[in-house]
Amino acid sequence: MKMVATLVGLVLSLLSGCSLLGGGSFKPTEVKPVEVVTVVKEAPMYHPPPPGAISAMPVEWTVLTPAIMQEYLDDLEKGEAPMNVWYSLTSKGYENLSYNMAEIKRYLRQTKSIIQYYSETDSQSSGGEDDSEP
Repeated sequence: MKMVATLVGLVLSLLSGCSLLGGGSFKPTEVKPVEVVTVVKEAPMYHPPPPGAISAMPVEWTVLTPAIMQEYLDDLEKGEAPMNVWYSLTSKGYENLSYNMAEIKRYLRQTKSIIQYYSETDSQSSGGEDDSEP
């Protein structure tokens, strides 16, 4: 039994690469240094989409001439005229006009933002100062 244990120990030490039996010396392989290469690549130019088109709503204008105003006053005395507050256009027309002005403001803000973006991008890429007014 003692001999089997010695034989098993010998086999295991040979299989595990025991250096006591002169299995050779271990030399680590040389490691080559890592070469870092930086490649400068210019980013592609961003082209923002144009702002959405202005969607204007119809505005109905009413011109109050003296004849039309007199006709309205006559109907008002008879009680046949509608009670209107005259702004030179109807309330819906005024709402539509207000909406249209808001749309124009939005369109101009978006257009200005796009123009400013390209102006800044062009001045940075050329390295010079931008002489144009925003």
